[in-house]
Amino acid sequence: MTKDLQIQTTINFVKEQLEGAEGGHDWFHIERVYKNSKLIAKTENVDLFIVELGALLHDIADSKFHDGDETVGPKVATEFLKTIEVDEDTIQHVVNIIKNISYKGGNFQATFSSAELDVVQDADRLDAIGAIGIARTLNYGGFKNRAIYDPAIAPNLNMTKAEYKASTAPTINHFYEKLLLLKDKMNTETGKQIADQRHDFMILYLDQFYAEWNGEK
Repeated sequence: MTKDLQIQTTINFVKEQLEGAEGGHDWFHIERVYKNSKLIAKTENVDLFIVELGALLHDIADSKFHDGDETVGPKVATEFLKTIEVDEDTIQHVVNIIKNISYKGGNFQATFSSAELDVVQDADRLDAIGAIGIARTLNYGGFKNRAIYDPAIAPNLNMTKAEYKASTAPTINHFYEKLLLLKDKMNTETGKQIADQRHDFMILYLDQFYAEWNGEK
């Protein structure tokens, strides 16, 4: 099987697996990360095949939708990649991307690093900020039946990984606990440039949100 066919087969598999998924973690999220990964990869010295597979499979079984089980995604990805005859070294690299891509409260110590992970991680983080990031955040908050905002509940910037995963805080808090922190955590120059503009848009949104909340506009 050629690499082009392996990629197309992976696209078809991911679309099928994520049919009916929550709107912020569905096929369209994967597609945006896939496109941004290829864009960023143009200016990086990476194995594009690994980048593409990592982007396509990075959220194949997000732990937040599997009772916090972080082993499901790597297992599903491994089993699938074997069926399309991807070599063992590439499979392991893709699995390491899946295991280390997530934010996890910002206090997570990655156990693996590579240029390919840097690219896919930046693309994934770009989809968490800006206009789409705001939409995804509000969509997920509604999916979890969380309050939009509660002035009495302050953001917690020192959560452990377990606390971050278990948090039920209002959706606006998530901007401070994750989204506004991502700009300074980008790995690549292209990622940083795109993140700057999206970060500024989120600041503008929050300014408008508080003005409306307080009856100022």
